[in-house]
Amino acid sequence: MFTRRTFLQGSGAIGMGAEVRVAVPSVAPTPKLPDRANFRVQEFETCLNAGRWHPLSVGARLAADRYHEYKQRGIWDRSGLWSASNPNLHGGSQNETKGLFAKLINASPDEVAFVQSTTAGENLVVRALGLPSDGSNIVTDGLHFEGSLYLYDALRRNGMDVRIVQPRKWQIEMDDLKRAIDRNTRLVAISLISYINGFQHDLKRICEIAHSHGALVYADIVQAAGAMPVDVRDSGVDFCATASYKWLMGDFGLGFLYAKKSVLEQKLVRPVYSYRQLRHFSNHMFPYDEPATSPVEWEQYQTAAGYFEQGTLANGVSETLAYSLQYIHTLGVENIQRHTQSLIERLRHEVPKLGHELITPADACGPIVAFQLTDPSAIEAKLKKANVDVTISDHRMRVSPSVYNDQPDIDRLLQALSS
Repeated sequence: MFTRRTFLQGSGAIGMGAEVRVAVPSVAPTPKLPDRANFRVQEFETCLNAGRWHPLSVGARLAADRYHEYKQRGIWDRSGLWSASNPNLHGGSQNETKGLFAKLINASPDEVAFVQSTTAGENLVVRALGLPSDGSNIVTDGLHFEGSLYLYDALRRNGMDVRIVQPRKWQIEMDDLKRAIDRNTRLVAISLISYINGFQHDLKRICEIAHSHGALVYADIVQAAGAMPVDVRDSGVDFCATASYKWLMGDFGLGFLYAKKSVLEQKLVRPVYSYRQLRHFSNHMFPYDEPATSPVEWEQYQTAAGYFEQGTLANGVSETLAYSLQYIHTLGVENIQRHTQSLIERLRHEVPKLGHELITPADACGPIVAFQLTDPSAIEAKLKKANVDVTISDHRMRVSPSVYNDQPDIDRLLQALSS
């Protein structure tokens, strides 16, 4: 377990001229579930709302502290933090972070690009496919993220054929989705786990259907990656994106976009241009430059980063992710899923007895369970009084436990609901 005391002991005295050594957080070899030792959120509330944003662990906080300590010292002092050869771009844990995420979803690091957010990733995919375009269509569904539905409806208003498959009994029927896809479908865009109620798509089957018509598939995995197994090879998905502030246990401002290698090798429209995409750049305009027929020369990486990365990154978030992703790997994502499902299963059984209809399908195994509320204001008041944190919106209650939660946390929620 990491504490502020051990961090300061590792850092030494911080003062004028003092030598500074910041301890590098590492993951305990055998963390146990529930892991309440590496989180402090329970000191402040009963948090059953990790699907909104995940509390930061002690280890991730120390990784961020290490980065901020480095940042105070000036760019030429690179002691105490991994760095690239260029002192102005310390690099830090960026490569490690990308590699850990790629491993988590069974991808190659070359198929992963840093993006600002899940939504940024989805927008880049749409632009890279040259959409909107005449003669083609996009298929999505009503349980996709609201920001995504805004994106696709805006394309529809600009003349794109967009088909939104509507839910029936809180789920998307595969036959309805199949009927919407045809030989003119360019993209099928869905959320693997719906933020609304935890509905889970059969991503592999969707990819089989879409690919049989020549369409590509994008999946929003923000409510899945880190909380349950996601395998891009097994599913066959072409693109997926996520942010890091939910189940990857990072923070706002940094996420990942996966693009299948075979899709990258096809002709995509380059959606953005940035120095982060370049393998090589040279000027031929200034004294001592080598002469050439062009004022500049450059070569791009033929990778996901070479197509989609843009500008500087949230380096402090990358440092937290280097810790958190290793923590997830150490725990094992299957163990994380098994732990949260044990809590969710009890909620599935007990909450409907209190008069709140379960609206999460029985076969969903993501980290979210949701219920219909007839009087959301009354429920919100009860939970606020009990200091129990969940998401209540649009007559729905969404509960999303994580690694730090235990059965007494579920007891507190149930007691508050029954009060």
